Amino acid sequence: MSKRKQTAGDESDDSSSDVSLIDVDFDFYDPNPKVDYQALKRLLSQLLQRDADLFHVHELSELILGQPTVGTTIKTDGIESDPYAFLTVLNMHVHHEHPSIKAIANYALEKSSADSSFHSMLQALFSQNQSHVGFVFCERLINMPVQVIPPMYNMLTKEMQWAIDDNEPYTFSHYLFISRTYHLTQEEESMLLNTAPQSKGPTAKKSKKVNTTQPVPETAPDGIYPYHPEDELIKQVSIHSVDYHFTTAAEPREKDSFGLDTRGRIMLVPAERFPELIAKMSEVYAPPS
Repeated sequence: MSKRKQTAGDESDDSSSDVSLIDVDFDFYDPNPKVDYQALKRLLSQLLQRDADLFHVHELSELILGQPTVGTTIKTDGIESDPYAFLTVLNMHVHHEHPSIKAIANYALEKSSADSSFHSMLQALFSQNQSHVGFVFCERLINMPVQVIPPMYNMLTKEMQWAIDDNEPYTFSHYLFISRTYHLTQEEESMLLNTAPQSKGPTAKKSKKVNTTQPVPETAPDGIYPYHPEDELIKQVSIHSVDYHFTTAAEPREKDSFGLDTRGRIMLVPAERFPELIAKMSEVYAPPS
């Protein structure tokens, strides 16, 4: 049985538009160890990019699927199909001896070394046992709408509370996030802005059909942008955040070849701000009425 269903669609088509839209039902399921392994590995590799091998992705996938009552997948073709999105949280203290959790902790310490305050806080958190850190894994296929994210986080908070009620270790003082970013040069930013679709004004025939919920982002001073728009909200409530280059060198490419300069971001959110984050996500990325 699915947890719940969400339909993504738009208003009916008319003769004045050449845009074809379809309705898609998104089903929310618990993680399924029997069928989700390969898709989960792909999503982990997508998130961690060329540094994925540093995290023992095989073992990390098994660890995530070993707690099927905490976390959510989204599928469109039944419980036996591959998930298009995944969200869960792992207790980094309970699993501190696991090779993947060790790798995540060491990676976070290495990348945060550029920010002494962030680095010191992580060192303090990882070297004590009174407060636990939750590693949040959230990734989805690129064509999945951001509106599926708030329901997943709302489910996660309920599942963590149910687990806590059963005396399971899901009480956290902080949440650690790893996300993807990309860097644009000034020339690339200029090209992006020049090619972005522009509104034709209130009299335009297609104006009522244009989806304005995810506008082109304002230019960033450092040229770094998140792959997923909700990561900006996570950054806003975080107490520490650092952008970084991957450890594994990229393959050299021609100057005029196509491709993004992909990078990573680590964020630390205190537990007391987690409800605020979810409320903001639900407000900003509410599904269309």
